[in-house]
Amino acid sequence: MPRTREVNKDDAHDRAKRYYELLFGDRDPVDEPGTATGTPGDWWTTTALVPDLFDHIADGFAFYRSPDRALDPQLRELAQTRTGWVRESQFVYSQHVKASRSVGLSDEKIEAVRAWGVADCYSPVERAVLAFTDAICLQGGRVPDEIVDALRAGGLGDVELLELTYVVCTYNMHAIISRTLRLEYDDVDDRIVEVPAPSGDRGLTISSQDAMAVVDDETGGSDEEE
Repeated sequence: MPRTREVNKDDAHDRAKRYYELLFGDRDPVDEPGTATGTPGDWWTTTALVPDLFDHIADGFAFYRSPDRALDPQLRELAQTRTGWVRESQFVYSQHVKASRSVGLSDEKIEAVRAWGVADCYSPVERAVLAFTDAICLQGGRVPDEIVDALRAGGLGDVELLELTYVVCTYNMHAIISRTLRLEYDDVDDRIVEVPAPSGDRGLTISSQDAMAVVDDETGGSDEEE
């Protein structure tokens, strides 16, 4: 469950109530969670705890979905889906796989997002968008000039480049928020845990002394002078 409390329908501010109605109908989403896409919906009920934060997030969604955007929606969704994958957010990845289909990306391209570097289904500009996304999310914005040059060669001007940067950075943040607060599909335990050793085992890794003893046994003490 989320790490912060959720806001019931009656306690939500006006804008949140409108979103609640859109996403959950007449239900109180805290008492009866669930959206049409199958998510619990606690991204909304949690962020509604701070009304102006909720409004800021909602404005961000409106921004990237606006028909005023210069950036091609397919390039945008490639970037958002890849962001979810590399940031290990099941929520962001899953939702934007669906969104990618809605803007006409093929199943082949959507599936290949996970290993785009060895996929041959992308155009040069699509590959540049995916490389740009990785440089932001995995390299902290250390984007080589060659990637920007490839974006420009693919038809992206200053406006598109700025919009792409903003969208990737925004969804990098959303992925981290979702994992940090254990929201939606990211309400999962960390898989990196100690795996118990078999009963009776010392529970230790092989020491350097153990390793050298094995080498000596195998070589018959080859360090002796010949």
